[in-house]
Amino acid sequence: METLTVQPPNATKVATKWALINLAASVIFTYGTQFLNLDPNGPTKWIGTVLMIAFLLLTQVEYRKELGGYMTFGQGFSAGFRYAVFGGLLVAVFTALYYSILSPDAFVKVMEPSRVAMEQKGMSSEEVEKAMAITLKYGWLFAAFGVAVVYAIIGAIVSLIGAAIFKKERSAEDILNALENQSPDELDPTV
Repeated sequence: METLTVQPPNATKVATKWALINLAASVIFTYGTQFLNLDPNGPTKWIGTVLMIAFLLLTQVEYRKELGGYMTFGQGFSAGFRYAVFGGLLVAVFTALYYSILSPDAFVKVMEPSRVAMEQKGMSSEEVEKAMAITLKYGWLFAAFGVAVVYAIIGAIVSLIGAAIFKKERSAEDILNALENQSPDELDPTV
């Protein structure tokens, strides 16, 4: 007798899809900010965070839909956190490329408030220039690492919240109804 087993939807596939969408949105947002000459240290910087959170929640919603409308807390957290890790790594690579190769002048603009803060603390111009030179040389690396870490931290928190909101576990009645509607050939005795 041949047993039909159904594989559950793949959370990694859903998370990767939304991480790639997030990357595309991040690239568009970054270049849009640059071309519109918006202050990268202004309130617009939070738009990227809002997009990241929205895409994480959409990951969880889509995964629950693929699971047939039911999702445990653990499944929801797993899908959301996978998105956060994948998205963080992709955006970190883009950040490194953007600040080191594609637009190093943008990094100088982002670091301008740091220069002003050092001058206000009374640092000499040589100290400020030395600190800025080191920051401009290696800062893109720290920025990329910071993006990956922040995505993971925010992603873990939002994944917990989203999983609690979107979880919908099957009741005993739902399970019995599903079993009654299956033919004997579809039942997996190992379940």
